[in-house]
Amino acid sequence: MTDLVSRTHEVTNQPPALVDFNLFDSDRCLSEAAQREGAAWAKARLGKQGKILGSAEVVELGHLANRHVPVLRSHDRYGRRIDEVEFHPAWHRLMSIGMAAEQHALPWNQPKRGAHVARAALAFMMCQTESGVCCPLTMTFAAVPALRRQPELAAEWEPRVRATAYDQSWQPAERKTAATMGMAMTEKQGGSDVRANTTRAEPAGAGGEYLLTGHKWFCSAPMCDAFLSLAQSPGGLSCFLVPRWLPDGTLNRFLIQRLKDKMGNRANASSEIEYDGTWARMVGEEGRGVATIIEMVHHTRLDVAICSAALMRQALAQAVHHAAHRTAFQRHLIDQPLMRNVLADLTVESEAATMLVMRLARAFDEAAKDPAQGAFARLATAVTKFWVSKRAPDFVFEAMECHGGNGYVEESIMPRLYREAPLSSIWEGCGNVISLDILRALEHNPESFEAYLDELAPAAGTDKRLDAMIAKIRAMTRDRAALEANGRHLGECMALALQGALLLSHGDAAVAEAFCASRLAGERGATYGTLAPGLPLGQIVERARPEIS
Repeated sequence: MTDLVSRTHEVTNQPPALVDFNLFDSDRCLSEAAQREGAAWAKARLGKQGKILGSAEVVELGHLANRHVPVLRSHDRYGRRIDEVEFHPAWHRLMSIGMAAEQHALPWNQPKRGAHVARAALAFMMCQTESGVCCPLTMTFAAVPALRRQPELAAEWEPRVRATAYDQSWQPAERKTAATMGMAMTEKQGGSDVRANTTRAEPAGAGGEYLLTGHKWFCSAPMCDAFLSLAQSPGGLSCFLVPRWLPDGTLNRFLIQRLKDKMGNRANASSEIEYDGTWARMVGEEGRGVATIIEMVHHTRLDVAICSAALMRQALAQAVHHAAHRTAFQRHLIDQPLMRNVLADLTVESEAATMLVMRLARAFDEAAKDPAQGAFARLATAVTKFWVSKRAPDFVFEAMECHGGNGYVEESIMPRLYREAPLSSIWEGCGNVISLDILRALEHNPESFEAYLDELAPAAGTDKRLDAMIAKIRAMTRDRAALEANGRHLGECMALALQGALLLSHGDAAVAEAFCASRLAGERGATYGTLAPGLPLGQIVERARPEIS
């Protein structure tokens, strides 16, 4: 009887856990893109971080940080307001890993060719392990260009936010080994229409000091040490730096009303806050708050796109790994023609997204010295953010389905990836807002469209399907009467053309052919797994297979 019982609990036909694999070295597309786009010098450090983030220990940290969500402590035991958010130790460990690798500051600490590309690869890998910590790391990174609009503030705060020794202690930033930055723009009555903000800023002495009064509907990572925020000053909508602590070492009036009960991104705290005579300092020119904070938004949108591409890569790696070890009908799933088509289609999508975000990161590297690259980044950031973030939710769902029921249970990482995937299309501008931003760039920065076309030029003439898409884009931009109504379709076409050009110029030949046939020529169905016959599907899938140490 004992032997019979034990046999019923024998585990067969289940894949080993996908842990202890290098997120950089085992990702051919990412490692190739990092080298191609200027970060070959960072190969060793990226491989080191890839090993850390793919380890069983750190993968478990991601699970723990999501299982034990942040808790708001609004008051202490004596009734005094403290407005503190308590995170699980796993969260703090992941923050420490990210900051030690300079995910939040590499281009500012090492301003050389490829620094933005290397930092993009760091963010790409961290997003696969735990996306929530990427929010404060990204905002800390993105705050620096906005802070530089106010040199005395930059001199004070930049050394703190560029430091690499994460400090979770609850005390003024000047006493900490490093500081983090957040952002609070949107209000309940305005949402993306930030010019409708009603928060007031009253002058409170010399040196650009103000007192803010108002309510912010979304403020992510409220335990950051300071925030960039918008408020209506006497001279118009302006940008302000709001520290959590006052210069005298007491708490600022930064009142956390509640934490948002979000669908995903649960390890990260997002909150509603009130300013009630909250001390702040102006950043940039009065009345030019949007122009100031848009420097931060521009950089956070880069990371939104990176995160979407990263979620796709992690979902694909999980699906390929499962299919390589699971059998059905006497064959491994990966060898079944239908599954192979699905996995190949997902691989094509993932590689196109990865190549696009890494090329965009290079534009950030080169923008300071090359105005054309700055113009390209202005338009391509919106195009990339719009398209890649739109593709992620459906992609992750298809990868989840590859697991069958195993992908639907919380012990798997797949439900977390699925809940996370829609966020990037909402954070930092929903689809319509980003589409309008693309149209504004076309209208007010025509040089950005010229730079975009220049990017396509090397691949033009090499594939008639790409040429047809470029012609379509030109025709759409000339039809001014229908341009706004067609804004989403234009953004889609522009992204596809960029991806096609990158794949034709630098990608794997089989992946490029599959992309052009399916995405540019439309030789596919409405779902994944409908690539046309004759493509080397097995060869494409092999590019995506992760290798366990």
